[in-house]
Amino acid sequence: MLGSVSLGDHLPRDWRTGTFVGRLAAPEGPIVVVCQDGRLRDVTALAPTVAELFQDWRGPPAGGRDLGDLEDFDFAAAPLLAPVDLQVIKAAGVTFAVSAVERVIEERARGDAAKAESIRADLSARVGADLRAVQPGSEAAARLKAALIADGLWSQYLEVAIGPDAEIFTKAPVLAAVGHGAQIGVRSDSGWNNPEPEVVLVCDSVGRVLGATLGNDVNLRDFEGRSALLLSKAKDNNASCAIGPFIRIFDDGFGLDDVRQAQVDLLIEGADNYRLEGRSSMDQISRDPLELVRQTLSEHQYPDGFALFLGTLFAPTQDRDEPGRGFTHKPGDVVRITSPRLGMLQNEVTTSKAAAPWTFGVAALMRNLAGRGLLGERG
Repeated sequence: MLGSVSLGDHLPRDWRTGTFVGRLAAPEGPIVVVCQDGRLRDVTALAPTVAELFQDWRGPPAGGRDLGDLEDFDFAAAPLLAPVDLQVIKAAGVTFAVSAVERVIEERARGDAAKAESIRADLSARVGADLRAVQPGSEAAARLKAALIADGLWSQYLEVAIGPDAEIFTKAPVLAAVGHGAQIGVRSDSGWNNPEPEVVLVCDSVGRVLGATLGNDVNLRDFEGRSALLLSKAKDNNASCAIGPFIRIFDDGFGLDDVRQAQVDLLIEGADNYRLEGRSSMDQISRDPLELVRQTLSEHQYPDGFALFLGTLFAPTQDRDEPGRGFTHKPGDVVRITSPRLGMLQNEVTTSKAAAPWTFGVAALMRNLAGRGLLGERG
């Protein structure tokens, strides 16, 4: 799918100064790679999974098999996989509270901008704060909840947007995510769906945030809109989770503050010449990323670590076919999610039935690694 475009064009502009971890589908099986100073190394003999590589992470391991300059590597022979393997894939939803509240206000105003401003001003007066400054779980959030309930505007989505508890769910089974360049899937019986461009944190078993990457939390708006109890059908389908291209490791040049300020851009180009652009600004997130990590770990353990989607501000409203019908995917759409410090995640849309079936699970991975002599004791 990358065609003649160099993978270097899909990486951050400063990729030669950063450290990146990824996985490739080599002929012998998945390999773990590290890129430093522009050089790609196969470190599978040192750590056969990314989960093990990160478990005692103190920096990139020395050694491994040199694969040459990343820009010269033949990714047609060893395509990119999702850069996580045994980590549980978690996701946080409705993390941009202001957009959730604004959507409720817009629905009540029915497109009347003046009425929307009036509702907004009235709520702000009763809450005693700018709605955009309300922090989830705060006293101001409790007052806003009371005002919204009194006006008949409350919903379960607002509960997780401004209440004390974040929505944290499991997005996909272990090893089910696809990588950069692969096809992504939407259910064949969905008539209203969209991408969700997000930043994804990668954590070890004790919650250390070691790096970040990009993700597409493909969502079925018709299924989830019918009932929140259909969330699993809306979120977890074959090829419905894309992560990549690489995990950028936190170091002196890139860290959590860069994630907090990240701009995530979206471009969708369809075979029907349809084009849609959007943006999600992480500086508008309502809960700090570390708070989302804390809530993910509060009553659960993840011995192989976890990846955590942080949510999105993006909600497409631009009509595609009929006026008033909004956006939905069509097979052949090319989705590009870009952030300056994380690069580009690019995938083509198909249905979950038509996408390559997921057959390589945990048992298959263990058999493969054992057959390659990579599961022995390590020092």
